[in-house]
Amino acid sequence: MTREEALEILHTMTTSDSLLRHARTVELVMTAYARKLGEDENKWALAGLLHDADYQAHPDQHPNVIVQLLRERGQQEVAHAISAHYTHWNVPYDTALDKALIACDELTGFIVACAQVRPQRLEGLEVKSVVKKLGQKSFAASVDREEVRIGTELFGVDLKEHIAFIINVLQQHQDELQLQPLS
Repeated sequence: MTREEALEILHTMTTSDSLLRHARTVELVMTAYARKLGEDENKWALAGLLHDADYQAHPDQHPNVIVQLLRERGQQEVAHAISAHYTHWNVPYDTALDKALIACDELTGFIVACAQVRPQRLEGLEVKSVVKKLGQKSFAASVDREEVRIGTELFGVDLKEHIAFIINVLQQHQDELQLQPLS
């Protein structure tokens, strides 16, 4: 499946700017990790881009609609990773792709939330600030901190190094993501 085909699927089910940005940020982070680990960048990017594709259009069926669609198109590994991207669904995490998606999804969204409340946005965002915000349950309250912890452990990365990696990736795309400093 090409990125263009994936974008077409995403845009048929998702119109929310914030969900589209979330899809893009997770795609960027997953692509960067695939490159770092020598994995299939296209496959990892597709998992990041499409992991919540059906969330807006089919919230009661998420992620089953996108998983079924991907299976029908022969994207078994991507479909499995998406079906397993929330630990409470009790789907086994068999591959690095599965574990990476769990580790990157919630935390990437959380880091974007941290950036959005700062005038400098991503510029100068420090790991210690993100860690401190993780401890404030009232900040970005919908982010499941336990999911962040479990995902990081499953992926086998240090939390602070993982946060630094995500910040670095997002900083490289801050203009596209509209997370550049406010003027």
